Amino acid sequence: MMKRTNKNYLWLFLLVPVLLSIACNATSSVAPDEEPSDSEVGQSSTQAPVPPAAPVIEEPVAVPGSGQTFSVAPNGSDDNDGSPASPWATIQHAVDSVAPGDTILIESGTYAGARIERSGTADEWITLQAAPGASILINAPGPNNKHESNLEFETWEGTKTVSFWAVSGLEIVDAPYWGIDLRGNEETHSSGFVIQNNRIHDNGLDAGKSGIFFAFVDDVLVENNESYSNGEHGIYLSNSGDRFVVRGNSLYENNNCGLHINGDLESGEDGIISNGLIENNTIYENGEGGCAGINMDGVTDTIVQNNLLYENLGSGIAIFQENGAVCSQNIQVLNNTIVQAEEGRWAIIINGDDCINNKIFNNIILTYHEWRGSIVIPEPGILGFESDYNVIMDRFSADDDDSVISLSEWQALGYDNNSIIAAPNEMFIGPDDYALYDGSPAVNAGLALPGLTLDMRGTARPQGAAFDIGALEFGDSPQAQSPTAIPSAAGSSGGTITYTFDGRVYRIAAEEGAVPEDISLALDALSPGGGDRRLNISPDGNWLVVETERFDPECDGWSCLAIISADLSSGEVVRA
Repeated sequence: MMKRTNKNYLWLFLLVPVLLSIACNATSSVAPDEEPSDSEVGQSSTQAPVPPAAPVIEEPVAVPGSGQTFSVAPNGSDDNDGSPASPWATIQHAVDSVAPGDTILIESGTYAGARIERSGTADEWITLQAAPGASILINAPGPNNKHESNLEFETWEGTKTVSFWAVSGLEIVDAPYWGIDLRGNEETHSSGFVIQNNRIHDNGLDAGKSGIFFAFVDDVLVENNESYSNGEHGIYLSNSGDRFVVRGNSLYENNNCGLHINGDLESGEDGIISNGLIENNTIYENGEGGCAGINMDGVTDTIVQNNLLYENLGSGIAIFQENGAVCSQNIQVLNNTIVQAEEGRWAIIINGDDCINNKIFNNIILTYHEWRGSIVIPEPGILGFESDYNVIMDRFSADDDDSVISLSEWQALGYDNNSIIAAPNEMFIGPDDYALYDGSPAVNAGLALPGLTLDMRGTARPQGAAFDIGALEFGDSPQAQSPTAIPSAAGSSGGTITYTFDGRVYRIAAEEGAVPEDISLALDALSPGGGDRRLNISPDGNWLVVETERFDPECDGWSCLAIISADLSSGEVVRA
């Protein structure tokens, strides 16, 4: 909730910062106190692995329209002409009135959703977005909707497809079914969607539905959305759709998967989802009802890179076949950081001996679980499977989780001969900060991967003598020299320096050997987002104040003042 500025906070403006962040039904038959049994021993490879080919993924690009711009506002009327001076009142009327190339700008307010049946063209997309600085809440289905979803892109007329739409800047909540629902059909796929910078949450809670749902849809870009606390998955790609990019999203606290991709042969068409790129996503604390952070069923020829997955309760990444037409294959899992919850399942699961040609390189693959470990495969010698240059636990399974083997037994099968054993507390700056510290086992320990020359935040690889392992390259931002905690700032602001670097804010004790603390990373746990521009500390050291775009939808794209407790456990906006 927005609050007025209190005069007691006026001192904040006077401080000057010093300028210097599987399958859902997988089970195990091994008890924590059982001894691992020996698996079949194969031929150990002594040759260095060949890096996988550079990913080549073509992503859809929303073509800016050359048509008219129309407005929707709570004080408008659908009898108006839709101009900014005479806006329409409903989203439904707007989407029924536009033509290819047009843009719909929605002013601040609360709205019912809409069923969208018109299409743009490949050269003239239609755009539906928040007006600059506007806060949009869509909290119910529209009057024409057929599936009890808030925004539905589907038609049963003409080509029976809807295509070439860009949707951005909306908050979509409380849908009985899906928040955003995009569909084609078995005979003809819909195509061409860019879904960006939306906040989708608390949808499908009673029906068990997802935040963003695609069925029979090709050529989609789902980027920089926040999808959380939905009744099923954060993002769900289904029914044979091909050519997808899922990038930069925050997917958390969803009942099942963060990201679920399912070819679903029973629904018709080929039952395969292919040619995808999954990168730079933060996926955490999903799976209370089962399912992985990233679930791939019937998926082929897809890159999974630079993702951060932590504290998921199902598997981290699951590669399998249940409803898809094929066992997921030709998947490249590269430079991800996966840290499983204490009660979670295995970090990476490959389930099915037809899941062939999958590659796992340069990943941090760890768990807090007592006996589960890094990687499960169905049997030794699975065709085309390669895994190396990872940071791993000393626990694997080569018989579909029927037994647990050690790294030496795993290496005897030809896997992970250049990988490193470590524990989560040896890898990162702190328990809630997954950046590497100087001296982390992952630094300069990776394999050079052609085409993967940027880390999760866009920093060039390598920064040192070689690629680092994991999603974040060391040198991405000022890093700790050891994984010890930063001294508390409580008691005085004179002994602590605050500074901004590359769009993130930090504090560091003003003493020799002190380590910087990435405050922006800590804020991600309180309110994912960004736009952190300035950090100050109260005179008594008990509070931080940051200029940021977090904590309230009205802050997105603007600057809000937020006050944060010094221990980084709570925060709230105090002024827009």
